[in-house]
Formats: sequence, C-alpha cells, structure tokens
Amino acid sequence: MFNSVRVRLTVWYSAVLAVVLVLVSATTYFIVQKSSMQRTDGDLAVLADSFLVTFQAELLDAPNTPGSAILSAAQQSMVEHRSNNDTFLVLGPGREIVASSTGTFSPGVRSDRSVASALASREFQSFTKMRESKEAGLETIRAEHSRFRAYSRQFQANGQNYLLVILHSLHAQYEVLETIRLTFSWMILLGLLLAGTGGYFLARRSMAPVVAMGAHARRIGATNLHERLPVLNANDELGQLATIFNDLLNRLDQSFERQRRFIADASHELRTPLAILRGEAEVAMSQQGRTAEDYLESLQILHEETSRLIKIVEDLFTLTRADSGQYPISQEDVYLEEVVADCAHSVRTLAREKNIELSVDAASECLVRGDRELLRRMILNLLDNAIKYSAEGGRVDVACLATTTACEVHVTDTGPGIPPDLRDRIFERFFRADPARSRSGREGGAGLGLSIALWIAQAHHGRLELVCSDWTGTHFAAFLPGPGIARTGTD
Repeated sequence: MFNSVRVRLTVWYSAVLAVVLVLVSATTYFIVQKSSMQRTDGDLAVLADSFLVTFQAELLDAPNTPGSAILSAAQQSMVEHRSNNDTFLVLGPGREIVASSTGTFSPGVRSDRSVASALASREFQSFTKMRESKEAGLETIRAEHSRFRAYSRQFQANGQNYLLVILHSLHAQYEVLETIRLTFSWMILLGLLLAGTGGYFLARRSMAPVVAMGAHARRIGATNLHERLPVLNANDELGQLATIFNDLLNRLDQSFERQRRFIADASHELRTPLAILRGEAEVAMSQQGRTAEDYLESLQILHEETSRLIKIVEDLFTLTRADSGQYPISQEDVYLEEVVADCAHSVRTLAREKNIELSVDAASECLVRGDRELLRRMILNLLDNAIKYSAEGGRVDVACLATTTACEVHVTDTGPGIPPDLRDRIFERFFRADPARSRSGREGGAGLGLSIALWIAQAHHGRLELVCSDWTGTHFAAFLPGPGIARTGTD
C-alpha cells in the first residue's frame, strides 16, 4: 500500500495535519482551562472580601455573647452570600469548624456528600493546617467524583484569629472543559477524515499527469524513439520534468541514429575490401596456367585491401574505446613543434608522389601535456587529408605556433574545398563531402580520420576546427592548452 506515492503523500499530509490540530486543540484547551481557573480564583477573592465585609457588619449587630455572636454573624453572612456552587466555612483558632453553610440552608444550596467527603479528606485537613500566615491560600481538593477549589483567608473577630474557607465546586467548569475536549476530538477526527479523503483525491489528481507520462514512456522503445511526452504546461514542475525527459529522448534518438548510421557505414566500408579480397582470390584460383607475375599482382591487390581493412578495423577499435572511455591516454611533456616536424617528414613521400609542395613552419617552442603518439596521429590525419584531397602540383602548409593561452597547429591545402551545406558534417564518422573528397580507387579513406583527430583534440582538453574552406583550399586548426612560451629560432 505504501508503495504508492499518492498514499504516502496522503499519509504525510494527514499526519502533519493531525499534529497541527492536536497542538492547536491542546494549546486552546489549556489556555481555556487556565483562564477559567484564574477567573474562578479572582471570583473567590472578591467573594471572600464581600463575605468578610458582611461578617464584620453582622458582628456589630450580633448578641454580646462571644461564641454566639461569631456563629450568628457567620450564618447571616452565609445566608446573604449563599450559592449552589460555594460552601462557606469559618474555622476557630484551633481549626475547628465554628460555622458551616453545609446543611444549613434551603435545598437549593449544595450540601451533598461530595462536600462532606471533601471536608473529611486529607487534602482539606492539610490545607487548613498549613494556613498559618495571613496570606490567602488556594488549592484544588479532590473528593469522590467531584473537585473543589478551596480559598482560605485569616481574619480577626473579638480579638481572636479565625480562618474563612470557601469551597467552590468545579463541576460545571469541568463539564465545560469535557465538552471542549469532546468537541476538539470530534473536530480532529472529522478534519483528518476530510483531509485524508480530499488529500488522496488531490494527490491522485496531481499525480495523474505523472502516471500518464509513465504509461506513455513505457510504450517508447528503440523502434519509436521519435515519440515524445505531452507537455501540458511547460512552466510547472511536471512540464519541466516532461521537457527534460523529452530532451533525454532527443539525445537517445540522436545516439541511436548515429549508432545505426555508424553500423551501416562500417558494414559498407568493410564490405568493399572484403568483396575485392574474395574476388581476387576467386580469380586466382579459377584460372589455370597463370604466370608468376599474375599471381604477384593478385597478391599485391590482396595485400593492399588487407592493409586497408586493417586500417578501418583499427580506426573503428580506436573510436569504440574512445566512446567507452577505455582508451589509455598517457600524460607527458610534449614539444608539439617536434611532433609537427616529424609528421611532415613522414608524409613527404606522399606529397612527392603528387608533386605537392609541403611547407613546414615549426620554429616556435610549444610545450603541451599529453600523449605523444595520439598527437602525432592527429597531425598525420590532418596532413593525410590535406595531401589526399589536393590536386597534383598543389601546396600544403603546416604551422605550429604558441600563444599565451594555447598551442596551435594549422594545416592548409589548396584542394577544391568543402561545400557550405556539408561543412557541419565533416567530423561525422564515415562522412565524405563529395566525389572530389571521396575514395578514389584504392587510395581513398573510410572517412574516420577527422573523427579520430577531433576526439584526440578533445581528449587533450582542446578543440579542432574548420577555419575556412572555399575554392582556394581548406584550413584546419587544432588548439591545445599549454604554457604558450614562444621562442624564435631552434636549438
């Protein structure tokens, strides 16, 4: 049952409301109880003052006999101040009862067993014995099923000290408090019932869009990643959640699309050299009486296609390990100008075959932290592309320079350039812009060089950019973070 968010929300709301209602009810109850008791104490003090004033007046008109005068004045004062809820007692110097309103008056005055029980209780005896001071005393006395508020005050009459005790019945007051308790209890139960029921329906209504989104998301799979969650209100929390989930679906859709395209392109690129290998092998085995030169030519074709196949597989393996973050990248101090010079020296033969002029400017000292072999591979890929797609008799320039914030490698060729509508896709895997930059015979590539070069630059916290490309040629630039200490000349 508690696996449902709606039930948990309802329980939490109800629990919080219950705590609030109990605290408010208890606080209100105790405030009412305290105020009622304070009002009762104040009324008893006023009643005692009035009683003593009447007593002193009656004492003046009473007979001259001391004992009978006290009794007569007390009884007359009790008659004048009689009440169903108040019992008056006058105690003598020895704390014996001199006069009492119990059983003295008409049946309207309280004289039941509760008062007698209160007078016989230890609490009352202890209360009267402790009242030796002239200050007024207050105490609650329990008797059977009733409670009384006892008020005492000393006074003098005929030269002796007497004690006035007033017992005020708290029965009516406790009945009111009991009514308040019952009312609060029913209000709390009714409030919790209404809050629980209403809270559940509100939680159910509030969570309905989440349930709908969950049901819709459950139907989305690899075959229908183009579907999106409905966004009813983009400004509230649920709308923001749906938007975030849709963004996630967009990224997943793009990732699946790249993966499908990658697999399709890889299959196509691998199928071509494999078909050539199979065809050459079948030709070599089917013809009888072939010369050694014929077999040598077939083996040369097989060797070239095998090398191409190995290169594609190695590039795919590199990209796969790079995507999974498992490609080890060493960190060492690398002088980038030395790597550029070494790469330029390695591709001079390729440039010479196409009569391409290769210009190298690596006079600035560029110190970076990274993997020397990966950086060499990045520069070789850029140079290989530049030479491959430059016309015979063209020119390729490579330069290495340092700034205050980065080390830069620039590779420029004089090829036909990349069409503007395809420049955003040049770093995609297996992408070749047009026939001028596609595979020509057995000399073309698989379209993975720039993808690997981009990954290498990003793995070194740098970037690889296409600076410009038009009919005059193409310019690529790699930016790698480093100290950027420039120095003219070489050692």
